[in-house]
Amino acid sequence: MMTDPIGDMLTRIRNAGRANHHEVRLPSSNIKLAVARVLSESGFLGEVRLEESEGKPVIVAAIRYDADGDPLIDGLRRVSRPSRRVYVAKDEVPRVRNGLGIAVLSTSRGVMSDRGAREAAVGGEVLCEVW
Repeated sequence: MMTDPIGDMLTRIRNAGRANHHEVRLPSSNIKLAVARVLSESGFLGEVRLEESEGKPVIVAAIRYDADGDPLIDGLRRVSRPSRRVYVAKDEVPRVRNGLGIAVLSTSRGVMSDRGAREAAVGGEVLCEVW
């Protein structure tokens, strides 16, 4: 039984980038799809789409690389875990690597990046940081 599906998703993305895979396949859920779309909109992942594999939905996310062949995702960190939830107010939304990375938040208006949360003036649960 998996206790942290978002942590598993981040680990699969990190491992796929380090192994130079073109895409990664993840078991689907609404929260994982929303996180993958935020990472895609921020430029860390390529196209994110849903497919069916053996009758079950699967998220397929393209891994992006720079000109030297290194993955664009240099680091990932799970902030809020099942054993320790981390919530921030609207004026405490973190800046990751002085704006070079993003924090992904689950807010009352949906899953969004730290920039989107600041613009919408909402706080929420900090799911992860990506740089």
